[in-house]
Amino acid sequence: MMSGGHATSPVRFGTPVLAVSEVSGLIRDLLDDERLHGIWVRGEVTNYKRQASGHRYFSLSEGNGRDSALINCAMWRSYAAELGFAPGDGMDVLAFGTVEVYEPQGRYQLIVRELHPAGAGERHLMVERWKQELDAEGLFDPGRRRPLPLYPKRIGVVTSPTGAALKDILSVISRRYPAEVILSPTAVQGEGAHTEIAEAVRRIDGLVDVIIVGRGGGSFEDLFAFNHPDVVRAVAACRTPVISAVGHEVDTALCDFAADVRAPTPSAAAERAVPERREILREVAGCEERMRLHLLHRLSAAADEVEDLRERMHPRRLSRRINERMQRLAEHEELLRRAAAARVQRERTALAEVRASLLGHNPLAILGRGYCIVETGSGVVKDAASLMPGERVTIRMVDGRASAVVEEITYDRDI
Repeated sequence: MMSGGHATSPVRFGTPVLAVSEVSGLIRDLLDDERLHGIWVRGEVTNYKRQASGHRYFSLSEGNGRDSALINCAMWRSYAAELGFAPGDGMDVLAFGTVEVYEPQGRYQLIVRELHPAGAGERHLMVERWKQELDAEGLFDPGRRRPLPLYPKRIGVVTSPTGAALKDILSVISRRYPAEVILSPTAVQGEGAHTEIAEAVRRIDGLVDVIIVGRGGGSFEDLFAFNHPDVVRAVAACRTPVISAVGHEVDTALCDFAADVRAPTPSAAAERAVPERREILREVAGCEERMRLHLLHRLSAAADEVEDLRERMHPRRLSRRINERMQRLAEHEELLRRAAAARVQRERTALAEVRASLLGHNPLAILGRGYCIVETGSGVVKDAASLMPGERVTIRMVDGRASAVVEEITYDRDI
C-alpha cells in the first residue's frame, strides 16, 4: 500500500499487458519449432477415450509419482481408421505426430497420426531409417527401372513353395501365356527370412527373363522381411528385371521401391510378367490380314503392269512404234546429210579463198606475165646497186633460167 491510503497497481512500470489470446498465440509460435513436428513419442496410454465421432483422446505418461510426465494426445478419425490394433490404458506405445496448441483452452497436445505398440513401433522406426539410408544410396531412383520383356520364355519366382502366392502365379501364367516357371524357394517370414529371400534372388538372377519376388498378404510383422536392406539391395543389384508383389493392394514394402515394377498382388505380378495369349493371337490374325491385303494389292499392281507391257508389245503397236522410230531416224539422217553438205561447201569456199590469197602473194606468179627474176649467189637482186660490172647472174623466167654477165650498170637517176 502507498501512503495516503491509495492502493498500489499490480502492473509494473514498463511491462506490457497481454491478452489471453496473445499469450496463446505466443505459445503457438513457440510450438512451430521444427523439433516438435513429425516426432515419435514413447509412453504409457492413460485416460484413453473413443468418441462416437471416431476421434480418440488419451494421454501418454512416463514414470510414477513426483517425477512422472504427461502429455495430452488427440487422434482424429481419419488417422484412427488406420489403426491395426485396439489401444487401451496401460499399453506401452509409440506415437508419431506434431505438438500443437489448442488456443480456445490454452493447452498444448500431441496430434497423433500413427500409433503402434512399442515393439512394432520400434520396427516401424527401423523401417523408416532403412528407407532413408537406401534412398540415399540411390536404390529407389525411378531412373534405374527397366522395362519388362514382351515375350519372356522363363519366369523366375522367389516365394514360399507352399504359399498361396505360388499357386496364384502358376494359375495366371498357365492361363495367359504358358511359359516355363522356375521357383527359387525361400521362407517369406520369420527369423532369418530376409537372408533366405536375398539368397534366393541372387540364386535365380541371370537364369530367367523376369523375376517375381513376393508373397501373399499379412500383417506388418509378416511382411517385415521384405523391408530388410539385404533384400532391397539384392533386388536392386539384379541383372534381370524384377517385379515386386508383396502383400495385397495397400501393403507396401521397401523392396517395392527397388524393383523395376511394383504389382499390388502376386496374381497381378503374373499378369504383368507375361502377355495375354488371346491378345497375341488377335494381333497375329491382324498381321495376317494386313499381309493378305498388302499381297493382293501387290498382285493387282503387278497384273496391271503386265497388261500394260502386253499392250505395248502387241505386234501392231510394236510395228507402228518401229515405223515411227525409222521415220524419225530417216529425218535425222537427212538433217545430218544436209548439215554435212553445207559444211563441206563452206570448207571448199574457205579453201578457195585461202588458195587465191596464197597465189596472189606467190612471187613466181608474175613470171607468167613476162617478168623475170635476177639472182646472184647471194640471193635475188632487188636493186642495181647490189650488182657489179662483170658479175655473173642467173635470170629466172617462167619456163627456165639463163646465165648472163653484167657489162654495164645504169641507175634510173642517171637516165
